[in-house]
Amino acid sequence: VQLVESGGGSVQAGGSLRLSCTASGFTFDDSDVAWYRQGSGNERDLVASISSDGSTSYVDSVKGRFTISQDNAKNTVYLQMNSLKPEDTAVYYCAADFDVLGRPGYLGQGTQVTVS
Repeated sequence: VQLVESGGGSVQAGGSLRLSCTASGFTFDDSDVAWYRQGSGNERDLVASISSDGSTSYVDSVKGRFTISQDNAKNTVYLQMNSLKPEDTAVYYCAADFDVLGRPGYLGQGTQVTVS
């Protein structure tokens, strides 16, 4: 099983990026999927999640700016990030297949987002 993130990069404050997470060997249809981020020297924090029934949730700091969505035909989950701020700078990770304690069974390698 592999989760591969893409779409990261460098952008100026106020700009937008769309991250993609594509799974191989695993189907997102029946799994909750989440995006985490880890800034320099910080812990990995939950940013947004989408459940198997399509409901979404966001950390307060990104509400109204980020949107998580899912395309089951492409087995891909997206994170549309608008109005980016320097504090959004981090490595962003995709995660799926959570256990009862909320620990992900699968985690991608991460993609760097830098906002200046």
